[in-house]
Amino acid sequence: MELNEFIEKFAEQFDDVDANSLTAETKFREIEGYTSLVALLIITMIDEEYNVTVTGDDMKKQVTIGDLFNLVSSRL
Repeated sequence: MELNEFIEKFAEQFDDVDANSLTAETKFREIEGYTSLVALLIITMIDEEYNVTVTGDDMKKQVTIGDLFNLVSSRL
C-alpha cells in the first residue's frame, strides 16, 4: 500500500477535494466538507480497498491522514 494511493482514495470520499491538496500531515477533520457521513465513507473505503476494519473509535484517535494510513498499514 502506497501513501499517495491511500490519499487519492481518501480524497475520493469527498465531493470537492483534490488529492493534490492533501498530505500525510493534513488533519482530516479540518478538511472542508468532513462530516460523520464522510467518516463512514472512509471506513467503508478502507474495508473494501484494503480489507481492514477501522472502527469509529479508531477514527476518533487519528488526527492526520498519515495517522490513519499508519493504522491501516499496521493491520494489513
